[in-house]
Amino acid sequence: MDILGALRDVWLTTGIVNFTAPQLIMIVMSLVLIYLGIAKQFEPLLLVPIGFGGLLANVPIAGIAEVTALTVQAINPETGEAVQHVIYAAEGFLGLIYSFGIETGLFPLLIFIGVGALTDFGPLLANPKTALLGAAAQFGIFATVLGAMVLSTYAGFDFSLADAAAIGIIGGADGPTAIFLAGQLSPHLLGAIAVAAYSYMALVPIIQPPIMKLLTNHAERSIVMKQLRPVSKTEKVIFPLAVVVLCILFLPTAAPLIGALMFGNLIRESGVTDRLAKTAQNELINIVTIFLGLSVGSKLAGDLFLRIETLGIVLLGLAAFAIGTATGVLLAKVMNAVTREPINPLIGAAGVSAVPMAARVANRVGLDANPKNHLLMHAMGPNVAGVIGSAVAAGVLLAIVGG
Repeated sequence: MDILGALRDVWLTTGIVNFTAPQLIMIVMSLVLIYLGIAKQFEPLLLVPIGFGGLLANVPIAGIAEVTALTVQAINPETGEAVQHVIYAAEGFLGLIYSFGIETGLFPLLIFIGVGALTDFGPLLANPKTALLGAAAQFGIFATVLGAMVLSTYAGFDFSLADAAAIGIIGGADGPTAIFLAGQLSPHLLGAIAVAAYSYMALVPIIQPPIMKLLTNHAERSIVMKQLRPVSKTEKVIFPLAVVVLCILFLPTAAPLIGALMFGNLIRESGVTDRLAKTAQNELINIVTIFLGLSVGSKLAGDLFLRIETLGIVLLGLAAFAIGTATGVLLAKVMNAVTREPINPLIGAAGVSAVPMAARVANRVGLDANPKNHLLMHAMGPNVAGVIGSAVAAGVLLAIVGG
């Protein structure tokens, strides 16, 4: 009888008995993310860890991503009244990683150091007016914030202003920025926002070309741009320092992202910190990417992800990305009409900060229209400007909503 009881106890602790329908659905979805990363090579460096993290987050009983809500009481020093606060204590190992790197905002900032060390701002410095295209592409972010509030008001979605701001940043096509802002403003939506952001980044070659072709004619897509001027080392060294100073003066809330990005770029361009630059480009960004993906995946638990709000996030993210692409192309057309040197409107689509994929897509569509039309370096200008633009947009949203 004792043996039967022991076997029964073992049986009751198996996953077979304890799986819930939401967990099974999310395990299937996590496997799909892993498949897309491996078989289709859609952002594999992130989708594979995110998918595996989601797989572990939905294991029953083990509590791998477990976070416990604790109510603590404190005394308000001004009024002397007792107030209660809810704090969250991580228990599972994924929960611990999330608490350490996402709740603190550390992982996205470390990723930005690596991105800065990998980024050449030369094309932007050679043609500074393309920074306007990077700025225009951020219009999708703010348009989607309004869209989220409209859905919340008229369609029954439960989005706060902070949620809307976190969702809108998907339009910047910048995964680390989306994770940073969501972690600060709407941690409960982090999984859906991160998956949507990286999914749309992976789908840039599919989403952008139809929009680009719809808004331009063959003659515009065939425009050949003048070769970029050489950029001196002095300019490249001064640029990150100047950007940080401007950020400190005018938008301190964006300083964490901008500062990390520009520090990474400075150690790249200084010429005297090659070891640091190589570490940031390789070991640092690779290690943090592993932890970042796993911790984001920990938020794909069935009870958090399978809600009507997730569908709203996916649709709003797509709208944000499409609007950002369209506004970049349209501003390039306006600039082409008022400037002496011709601008191919296709490079405006690269204003979303999916580096360097968006620039490659602009180059490919340009070559389809004119085999002699090489736009890659021209498109890198608005592309890297978009990285700065999305960080600035996140700082503006933090200043408005987070304050």
